[in-house]
Amino acid sequence: MAKKANVHTVRHGDGWANRSEGASRVSKKYDTQAAAAEAGRQTARERGVEHLIHGRSGQIRERNSYGNDPHPPQG
Repeated sequence: MAKKANVHTVRHGDGWANRSEGASRVSKKYDTQAAAAEAGRQTARERGVEHLIHGRSGQIRERNSYGNDPHPPQG
């Protein structure tokens, strides 16, 4: 069984989009990061995977897990 791909919210041209890991194309393009992040969050929840939000520089600024977290926090 193939591993489910995590979802990345990334800068795309003059807007934002979501890309599954390993995909060469992005999904629908959004005008704002907030709109793209909300759509990416929903997709990640449905798939039970991680959602990674990248800043304008491309660096990951937020990471949320909606599936089986291999490194859950202690406590």
